[in-house]
Parts: sequence; C-alpha cells; structure tokens
Amino acid sequence: MIAPTEPVLSSNSATPITQFHPDITREALEEKVILIVGGANGIGASLVELCCHHNAYVCIGDIDSTAGASLSKKCRDKWPVYWDPSAPPKPPRSSFQETDVTNYQSVLDLFDFTFKTYKRIDHVVVTAGSMEPKENWFDNALSLQEVRTVSYAETYLLKDSADNDKPPSTRDLDVNLTGTLYVVRLAGAYLRHNRGPGVDRSITLFSCAAGFKETPGVSVYQAAKHGVQGLMRSLRPYFISPYKHNLRINTICPWMTQTHPAVTKKLCDRWEDEGLPISSPLQVAQVAAGVIVDDSLNGTSMYVEGGRAWEIEANLDRLEPQWLGEVPAKTLAQGQKVLKDAWAA
Repeated sequence: MIAPTEPVLSSNSATPITQFHPDITREALEEKVILIVGGANGIGASLVELCCHHNAYVCIGDIDSTAGASLSKKCRDKWPVYWDPSAPPKPPRSSFQETDVTNYQSVLDLFDFTFKTYKRIDHVVVTAGSMEPKENWFDNALSLQEVRTVSYAETYLLKDSADNDKPPSTRDLDVNLTGTLYVVRLAGAYLRHNRGPGVDRSITLFSCAAGFKETPGVSVYQAAKHGVQGLMRSLRPYFISPYKHNLRINTICPWMTQTHPAVTKKLCDRWEDEGLPISSPLQVAQVAAGVIVDDSLNGTSMYVEGGRAWEIEANLDRLEPQWLGEVPAKTLAQGQKVLKDAWAA
C-alpha cells in the first residue's frame, strides 16, 4: 500500500479526509501528570522529552531499566522544577519505575508509584510494543512434526534440546494486547480518582497501520494491534459517559517509523528508492501529544505517515452505508443500539 500524501476526497462526498495538525502549547501540558508506559526508547522516549519540555510531569514505566532511568535523569537535569521556598516542594519533573506490562502486579505497582509520587494522574499513554518478525506462526513450510513440537523459528536452535516441546512465542500478543488491557483497566480507575468534575483526562493507545491494514509476515503482531483498535472502539462510548468515567480514549496508528524493529537497512534502502515517507520518533510523538491536549478528541484513530496524520474513524463511520450497503448499515445500527441498551441495563 502507498499511503496518501495529500488529503483524499471520498468517493461520494466533497468532504476531505481531514489532516490532523497538532497544536501543542506549554499551557496545555503545564503541570499535567502523564504516565507513559513503554517510554524508555523510541517514540515513547521522544514523547517523554516533549512533555517535559512543555513543563509536564512524566512518569516512565518500562522493562528497560537502564534506558528508562537514564532518560528520567536527563529530563530532571534539563527541565528542573522550581517552586516557592515557602511552599511545599514540588515532585520531580520525571521519574522511572521498572515495569513488565505482561505482569499485572508490575503494572499495578507502576500506577501506585505514579500516584504516590504525583498525587494524581491526568493522562496515560501506552507505547510499549513488541515485534518478533522471525516468529512466523503460519509459515507455509511448517510440517506436521514441527507444529507438534516447537515453533518454526526455534526448530533449528532447539533440535537437540530438552525444551523441544516449547510452544510458539506469544510475546507479541502478551506485550501489545494483554499489556494494553492491563494498563487500560487500571487507568480507568486511577484517572478518575482524586479528580474533580470537568477535568480533562485521557488514555492514548499505540496501535499501528497494521491495526487496520494487512501486513505480511507479522500475523500475531497484527492480530494484537487489531485488538488495540477494537479495545478503543469498545470503550469510546463508555469511558466518555458522564455517568461512567468521563475520560477520553484514542489511538495512534504510525506507519513506518525510523525506530521500528522491522526497519532493516535493506528495507530502508527499498523504501527510499520507492520515495515512500518515513516518520521520525519525534514526529509521531508530536501527533500523540496533540491528541493528549485536544479535549475534543475521543474515539479517534490518527494514522501517521511521514510526520503527517489523518483521522480515520469518522470516515469509516460516514461511509458505512456505502461499503456495507444502506439497508445492512441501518439494520446493524438498530441492532447495536439494542445491544448497548441491554448491556447498559
């Protein structure tokens, strides 16, 4: 797929797919408490620095304790917090807690640590991710013997090992989807605690272009990213309700980025030869920060390519009668309302 490089007109409307332009002001982030899960490297690290630069407080949760602790210290040194000596001291600009998103207790400890340090949480971002491109669950070369014993990627490594009954790795699913589920469950409780009415709070999840477009060779990763999209869609009418959590939830869907684990030199060379856009971690972080500070955004998905972003959910909904058919779309909407009313009751 070649991504759009200009706003694209729909087939039955003069309304363009709108490009999202982040509007990040110091006032919008000043003294906000932002928990970034997976913030030690890549896009997450760029977002940590961007938020600290705009005077937010940031807690980093990551399994990479060396990079996470180093980044936290860098932010404290570069953007120190000042306060009136006669007033109580303010918390540090940034802090770090080692966190394994696949372990519920570890994620809970991160939320407890953040809340203890900053006394509240305003926004939660999940950038933690995993991709194991060598772990092809569905390789056409798999034999009956191989599917009975070990994942194809490990067959040759473990041929003489006692561990040759090890099942294929589920790490991509565990980190990208299960970890996100853990974070969102806890965020729903912590974000509404110790906050008054009318205070903007949000959860921003990182999906991927693979969350809505097929990507060969990374089936488990793609299934997990589709799950992240589904999680956001299931919660966007629920979390925003004033009778429930009254908080926003959105996703960021980057296409190719410079720090993505799949970006090899061979792929980069081909990418450049084709003239395709690639985003820097900072460019994607700027889109994420723009979504965090825009309190009008709920239930959106920002597709990011070459540093530019487009919101895709509104057009999927708007064009549903066209791609599904007017009668099925009407029936589907009626049935969804019945389900919503029944489950709400």
